[in-house]
Amino acid sequence: MSRRDTYQIRIFLTVVAFTFLFSLAPQAIAFEESAKYQPINETQAERTVTLTGRDLTYQQVVEIARNGAKVELSPEARRRSADAYGLLLQGAAENVTIYWFNRGAGDQRETVIFSGDPTTPENSRLLKDQQLARFKNGVRGGYGPEIREEALVRAIMAIRANTMSYEAASPPLTQILIDMLNKRVTPVVQSRGTLGEGDLNTLGNIGAAMVGEGDAYYRGVRMPASQALAQAGIKPLEPFAADEAALISTNAYAQAQAVLLLEDSRRLLEWADLTYAMDLLGMNSSVTPISAPVQSMRPYDWLTWNAARIMEMIKGSYLFDDDAARIIQDPESMRASSQRQGSAWQAWAELRDSVSLSINSSDHNPATMPGLTPESSWELSTPQFMKYHVKGGKLSGGKSGYIFSNANWDPYPLANQVEAFTIALTNMGVVIAQRIERFKNPFFTVVKPADVLNAEMRKNAPTFGGYLPTDLWQELAEMGTPVAPAGQAIVATVEDLQAQTRIKTERARKAVDLSFELLAHDLLTASYWMEIRKIQNPSRNFGKAPSEALAALRQVVPWQQPVQERPKRPIGMVVYDFLQASPASKFYASGPTPPEGRPVPKAGLQ
Repeated sequence: MSRRDTYQIRIFLTVVAFTFLFSLAPQAIAFEESAKYQPINETQAERTVTLTGRDLTYQQVVEIARNGAKVELSPEARRRSADAYGLLLQGAAENVTIYWFNRGAGDQRETVIFSGDPTTPENSRLLKDQQLARFKNGVRGGYGPEIREEALVRAIMAIRANTMSYEAASPPLTQILIDMLNKRVTPVVQSRGTLGEGDLNTLGNIGAAMVGEGDAYYRGVRMPASQALAQAGIKPLEPFAADEAALISTNAYAQAQAVLLLEDSRRLLEWADLTYAMDLLGMNSSVTPISAPVQSMRPYDWLTWNAARIMEMIKGSYLFDDDAARIIQDPESMRASSQRQGSAWQAWAELRDSVSLSINSSDHNPATMPGLTPESSWELSTPQFMKYHVKGGKLSGGKSGYIFSNANWDPYPLANQVEAFTIALTNMGVVIAQRIERFKNPFFTVVKPADVLNAEMRKNAPTFGGYLPTDLWQELAEMGTPVAPAGQAIVATVEDLQAQTRIKTERARKAVDLSFELLAHDLLTASYWMEIRKIQNPSRNFGKAPSEALAALRQVVPWQQPVQERPKRPIGMVVYDFLQASPASKFYASGPTPPEGRPVPKAGLQ
């Protein structure tokens, strides 16, 4: 082969390679667009949430995380944190063995880090250097992709600011976490690197930004963390004592995911109820299955409540008029929807209560407990427990207490309840998917669209259905399989359990999003058939909430619209956006009172 031939072959291969790369460019651009940072909208920047460590609600976390509400620490919480910090210092001065302070962590738990008073010049310098190095090294922890959702990082920070009031954090550490939230300095955080119990790497990324390492967003603009702190007027942290442990030893990442899951799934379940009511109206259903007397025969609280809620939505509608064409019994998916949706609400409420306890208690190891005495509990006076007793002195303000190694970082039952909710959601999803398909069977609808609509109306009506709802359901169905329990013995076999809560919460949030997409097609089906029922008999009433929801939907998806005027994107995506932008509570704000949950226990000894 001549040099000329070789040269021409190289030119040909180069052209092919560039052609291939250019063909990938649109996909790369699409990926980059989907991976863009999602800054918050500060709609509640004038509101302040007081963190007490005892009564933070998931709604308040959402206000802080998504809407920019400010935070402050209550005097009680500051005192509790200061007492724990003083007890930590005093315990070391008394030579009490303290995990992750004067002893190492993990497989280094028996390694002596220092002895005696931590505030002596020698120990003080050691701890300052050690802590600063650890905070700086936090920038290297975890693994991508980065968290693009500013609200999620802010939720992590807000929850940790609340629960850290139980930990031995130095006052400057407590303050900088609050300042960063209030001035909207949001660290760049990696999404992976936690085993779902003790989100060390996640919080380590946040800690790095506190000392000016790595990158952060200041009011939505990315820059070096040192610059973000400077622009916000925040002095970089000078960590001390066991500040790294106090910050990073927490499940705040999983808790934050669970909080946003609760908020998004509440909106989903509200729309599921309203869309089901519209399905009943579109099907011309016999609604005896959701009547109060029928429900009383099997009185599960949440199921009875959900049936009553749906019944009230359709109250006053034509479904309570006599109709010779109405069949005696709907398909099972239509009759049993309140059972599946009521069960999902019950799982949601149980998760809500567990999250409430979790974000208002300590999940840190060790547990620093000022104020306890040998008389506080019978076991505390035994020789084993007295080894961890801090008698009290100048560093603790004279207060005594105990510092215990523990397993409070194991996120159960929360991890179970996240999956229980996901399973309940998929059991609701199969009902929604089947409802959509049953409208295609005249055995249930009695009429076909062609019996009511002329050719022009059918042509200009919204088109939907096909394979897509089934495809979405197949993707959602996979979420109903629990994550297999894991017990990989790591860190010299000391840490031999993993909770996978990151994976579980991410799957749950994805299941909610998929359910919204499936529900969009259910709403399209219901609204289409409601129009048919209205054309059949213009005097028919649908009830207040379904009528208002239908009217609002028609603002974005007209009932009659020429093909050339329709949006140049899938109609299901248009309706998905409508569901996200228009809460169902806008059309149905009250209703029967939900079953009362059990009181959420308070943290600490009562």
